[in-house]
Amino acid sequence: MGKVTGFLEIDRQVHKYQPASDRIRHFREFTLPMSDKEVEKQAARCMDCGIPYCHGPTGCPIHNQIPDWNDLVYNGDWDNAIRNLHSTNNFPEFTGRICPAPCEEACTLNLEDIPVAIKTIEQAIADKAYETGHIRPYPPEKKTGKRVAVIGSGPAGMAAAQQLGRAGHDVHVYERESRPGGLMRYGIPDFKIEKHYIDRRIEQMQGEGVTFHCGVNVGVDKPVAELLAEHDAVLYCGGSETPRPANIPGDDLSGVYDAMPYLVQQNRRIGGEPIQSVAWPSHPIIAGGQHVVVVGGGDTASDCIGTAFRQGAVRVTQLDIRPQPPEKEDKLSVWPYWATKMRTSSSQAEGAEREFQVATLEFIGEDGQLTGVRCCEVDEKRKPIAGSEFVIRADLAFIAIGFAGPASDSVMKELDGEIEVVTDSRRSKNVEANDLDYRTSVDRLYAAGDVRRGQSLVVWAIREGRQAARSIDEALMGSTVLPR
Repeated sequence: MGKVTGFLEIDRQVHKYQPASDRIRHFREFTLPMSDKEVEKQAARCMDCGIPYCHGPTGCPIHNQIPDWNDLVYNGDWDNAIRNLHSTNNFPEFTGRICPAPCEEACTLNLEDIPVAIKTIEQAIADKAYETGHIRPYPPEKKTGKRVAVIGSGPAGMAAAQQLGRAGHDVHVYERESRPGGLMRYGIPDFKIEKHYIDRRIEQMQGEGVTFHCGVNVGVDKPVAELLAEHDAVLYCGGSETPRPANIPGDDLSGVYDAMPYLVQQNRRIGGEPIQSVAWPSHPIIAGGQHVVVVGGGDTASDCIGTAFRQGAVRVTQLDIRPQPPEKEDKLSVWPYWATKMRTSSSQAEGAEREFQVATLEFIGEDGQLTGVRCCEVDEKRKPIAGSEFVIRADLAFIAIGFAGPASDSVMKELDGEIEVVTDSRRSKNVEANDLDYRTSVDRLYAAGDVRRGQSLVVWAIREGRQAARSIDEALMGSTVLPR
């Protein structure tokens, strides 16, 4: 397979970035493209492992056949590479941009910190397929006469809708926002994924017969009961949007916000939409000329950092209650699993000051307006260390400590008392549905994605959407040819 000695002869190369001083001047993607020949050389590094952990349980959640399409790219067969990639992943241009790439963490070459550049290769395959016209509508050869409704148009809803449409069902996707995409459109900044990539997939799906009903708030504009009456099955993919409560004194001050309204506003600005919507009512939040504090250490916190810098923030400080991770993990103890080690996101590298083992005690203000954040250092058990308190100047503070479950939206309100909810190990309250058939406690109502599993990755949402589509197809038709 491929170049047997490629991993010995070729150094790892991934997309380079525009300098931070340049990229913070705009909201566009800032990765620099690689040539086809450069990507083909990187694919040659795939070493034909006896056990390819990259697409096993510890690697890619959708089980992309990574060694196979690496070999195809190495041999210049880009057409079959996209066919192979599409057999497991509906949207490789999404995951090639915003997935943290657990496949690379599980790569055998990562034992030496030089994994195959899987994410870069995946993005290149998808982008080239669009350039050459290999991504186009594939409508079903015949229709089944069955109707399926999908509530929510994030990656889980989109993946399920496309699979069900290709199986021949009449699929209707209901989205409360004015455009499809869910938090992938409205929550993830354009500098990570520009939204025209979502738009062209929507166009493909429409060409395959999927109908999108935007601006429809299910449970208000259209009851769930009505959807169940009009369709043979309904799939709920509402996401996980309820912010985890911080319960920090002063969090009601002007200038203190949950992260998501801030990110959604900026995405709506770039998209030419009003900054307020049914789901995200708020007055304008702009970080220009401000001292900003971000509470939290995950991806959403990094997105706030990058957005604040692009809006012209004077200073951005990130507070993380967790200890600073080691620079390098003990490979033999953790590989092929995801390792806890010091990682610096592109947004953090743009100039954020990072504080570890710091607890946020209070938001301080004058006349109702935030002026600072009172903090303290904590020990390994997150207990405050006496005498370690300090205050950081802050004009704006964003709380980015995760999500507590599905939005308390109209769907959940309508189904209150009917649909079972379960609390997971992260204390998130999610819709109860197993990962075998994705059925809920309500007859003919299924659930997939973050609304079922809690906050997670886009790649996991795609997996669950595909699996739920298979389950629904099998229930409606008695058998299914959709892949699991």
